Amino acid sequence: MRVLVAGATGVIGRQLVPLLKAVGHEPVTLSRSPDADVSVDALDRGATVRAVRQVAPDAVVHLLTAIPQAIDPRKIGRQFELTNRLRVEATRNLIEAAPDARFIAQGLAYAYSPAPGLADEDAPLWRDAPRQYVPMVAALEELERQTLAAGGLVLRFGHLTGPGSVYDKNGSTTQSVLAGKMPIVGDGGSVLSFTDSHDAATAVVAALDRDVSGVLNIVDDTPVTMGEWLPAYAAALGAPKPRKVPAFLARLLVGEFGVAYMTRLRGADNCRARLQLNWRPRHSSFTGDRA
Repeated sequence: MRVLVAGATGVIGRQLVPLLKAVGHEPVTLSRSPDADVSVDALDRGATVRAVRQVAPDAVVHLLTAIPQAIDPRKIGRQFELTNRLRVEATRNLIEAAPDARFIAQGLAYAYSPAPGLADEDAPLWRDAPRQYVPMVAALEELERQTLAAGGLVLRFGHLTGPGSVYDKNGSTTQSVLAGKMPIVGDGGSVLSFTDSHDAATAVVAALDRDVSGVLNIVDDTPVTMGEWLPAYAAALGAPKPRKVPAFLARLLVGEFGVAYMTRLRGADNCRARLQLNWRPRHSSFTGDRA
């Protein structure tokens, strides 16, 4: 199968391309990089349509984002403007360019509206999120709407770990923890569902072999609260024990979204992916033992 990988230089794409080759597919990379097989700006509709139609892929995997290496909670609205456009405009361009191809897109498994328990795929997304997060959720919903209308599949990934991620040894989160700059905010109640980048890639490969549409959570088996995870991760890194900061004080420093990220995120359930894709995460958790 000829598989166009849009966003092949990202955290998941770098794991996916060699895996596709290993199992007998023909990956074709697309990005703005001159080293890509198809070097094009996916926001340029005309150029994208022409280039992708020349490739004539059997499947398109949409992993395009422009997420900065270090996220500033106070500026996250501006930092994600380009990613929002890629989730809306590039999705439209790729579907138009290859309307008969199998279409798989990258979503998020931590944009669910806060509620008790783990979220399955029927749970609502966080439409009444803090103001700066609202455009991001709207872009995700539009990506999913377009993908489902095309008969495609959205894989909702959790907090990505692995090479090139913010949890890599040089990643921004790891560096913040090492510097003692990432405190436990409030009750540390956010529930984190992680996804190893290689596990994300294996889920894509599994999806290419099955006629499954809709949305699926692709996360590990061990959700953990921020209050549990952060001290364990710091200890494994040999970093200082995280301080505890009241939510009202953190709100002055990192804004409403920063506090919500530390206290209100909902974890996700992966049962449907297990059943529909026969997929299993190789990495069962991302606690201190895997730092």
